[in-house]
Amino acid sequence: MSLADRVYGLRDWVPVPVGGYRVRLFRWVLLDADRRAVTGALLTVTFAATLGVSYLWTIEMQQLLTETDSVQTVLTQLLSGIILLVSIVVSINSIVLTHDITSLTAQKDRVEGTTDFRRAVGQLVGGERGPTTPERFLEQVVTAMQERTRALEDSLSDGEPEEFVEDVESFADLVDDSVGSLDAPTEQVGGADFGTLWVALNANFGEVTDELAAIRLRHADHIEDVHEARFDALLEGVELFETGREYFKTLYYTREISAFSRTLLVISLPAVLVTAWTILALDAGSVPRVWLFGLPPLQVFIATTFTVSLAPYLTLTAYVLRTATVARHTTSSGPFVLD
Repeated sequence: MSLADRVYGLRDWVPVPVGGYRVRLFRWVLLDADRRAVTGALLTVTFAATLGVSYLWTIEMQQLLTETDSVQTVLTQLLSGIILLVSIVVSINSIVLTHDITSLTAQKDRVEGTTDFRRAVGQLVGGERGPTTPERFLEQVVTAMQERTRALEDSLSDGEPEEFVEDVESFADLVDDSVGSLDAPTEQVGGADFGTLWVALNANFGEVTDELAAIRLRHADHIEDVHEARFDALLEGVELFETGREYFKTLYYTREISAFSRTLLVISLPAVLVTAWTILALDAGSVPRVWLFGLPPLQVFIATTFTVSLAPYLTLTAYVLRTATVARHTTSSGPFVLD
């Protein structure tokens, strides 16, 4: 493995220039990055910002922390919020799990539907079995759609009306452009783990379907059986891709909720213990004597505790940023497409 491949393999954890020397930090935070890396970045920013405020107004912050009981009140509210957040997430996770707890008949129908879909995809790509990974699915769909587009163009004869030929060629170019978005090079995709999935989720064949219907309506008198078969073959490929793309979205949300629940449970226990211990320590007047950047121990102690207490909420923020972005950019499966 080359050095470049090793660097690109770290795209989940650090921003890496994509398509040149420009680092797409905003996209990295929203989509490409591992959610644990985003959580760590948010925690670092929170801790640095808290220390920065203490460094700028050291005396004022010291008076605020020593002369009032606001700190204990805030930490108590954070402690209650952490417990409530964990309870809500566990409830949501239970709802997700109920999707898999079904009757034998429902399970049988689900397996039959999966088998039928894989068989249809296998016929589309000309193989005996359909692909089982998003990467392989995209690769084979791109190849199949390109082959069927070329077959459609080859079916045109010299005696066809000029307007019909131009419309078909324009339609073939549209299909090539739509399929080309699925054939993005690895270095242009983004995240090492999420990139391929995002390419599938962000693809849109709605315009292809609309243009195909328009051509059939405009040239109903000139379309021969061979053209009709080529059109049906392309439409079948689009329908299978859209079905697979929507199922990718289901798999993504299921995996994301599972990963979020696991990460939140791991982070919440230390956050609860640290917050509760800090409340008791402040009440007893026992603060670790640790100086940092010339700041008094009390301010360093509170800044650390405040950051740890916010860890569950920052974890929620990191995961919601990506799920909300995915939901916003994948609303094209219905009859209308939003900008």
